[in-house]
Amino acid sequence: MMLNGQNTSLRNDWSLEEIKAIYFKPVLELIVEAATVHKQYQATGEVQVCTLLSVKTGGCSEDCAYCPQAARYHTGVDVHKLMSQDQVLTAAQRAKEGGSTRFCMGAAWREVRDNRDFDKVLDMVKGVNDMGLEVCCTLGMVNEYQAEKLKEAGLYAYNHNLDTSAENYASIITTRTYDDRLNTIDNVRKAGISVCSGGIIGLGETDEDRIGMLHTLSTMEQHPESVPVNALVPVKGTPLENQPLVSVWEMVRMIATARILMPQSMVRLSAGRERMSVTDQALCFLAGANSIFTGEKLLTTPNPDFDADKAMFQLLGLSPRKSFKEEAQPVVG
Repeated sequence: MMLNGQNTSLRNDWSLEEIKAIYFKPVLELIVEAATVHKQYQATGEVQVCTLLSVKTGGCSEDCAYCPQAARYHTGVDVHKLMSQDQVLTAAQRAKEGGSTRFCMGAAWREVRDNRDFDKVLDMVKGVNDMGLEVCCTLGMVNEYQAEKLKEAGLYAYNHNLDTSAENYASIITTRTYDDRLNTIDNVRKAGISVCSGGIIGLGETDEDRIGMLHTLSTMEQHPESVPVNALVPVKGTPLENQPLVSVWEMVRMIATARILMPQSMVRLSAGRERMSVTDQALCFLAGANSIFTGEKLLTTPNPDFDADKAMFQLLGLSPRKSFKEEAQPVVG
């Protein structure tokens, strides 16, 4: 398929110049192009509803400049040990009843360690999987063995965001490297787990950094099945507490570009949605977003609740995507 001379077939060889040309298109033209690609590869009236639960909160040894869970920052986030399986399964059941088809569990760890807590997480994964939900985890770095254990337990997806460009990474995080991120994604991929990897805008990065991150994602040997686009929620006590809020047009530009570059991926409208109007979110859906996180909190930051999202779906004529629907849609044309 050709759009304005641009080949939109599935590609992994995008150049920085090509991505820059897409990203800097006039925004309305960009939305139209992304919507056309979205309609070709995705069910446009379908949005996956996901819930993210913090199963172990705070006390993390990392220094991610945006994160209220880093132990070194004073953000008012209380440290909580790993939740019990019963607590997690109760939350998963509530999410399922609220319309979620994917349940993601996040733990404030730098990396997974082979200990009793990891064994408990494996049991949680089994339990949520048995409920018929796509189960996702974000636990920090994992090695090949740990990724295989998660797969055996029934893990459907693993989230490990790049956050920003390789060039900007050290200004945001110093306690691990960009290659550490990429290695974890490789380990997850080798285990046969669906990859969820995107980033955050509003960290003080440049447009070139946003383009660079999209280039890294879209030139992977296999595109991530899920690409979350997060807007920074500035939290008092973190180094980025005074960052200006990201505009809806910046979100739309990122979502639309991601949709064109990675047409088969789920593009997830993630953090920052709480301050978006229904109109803002409708623009994001038009630009190619086809997943949201719902529930009162997204880890530790505010998020729209189930009822508000249900009303939005009714207004916009959207239907929830079913669990375990193939992440990669058949190529059309």
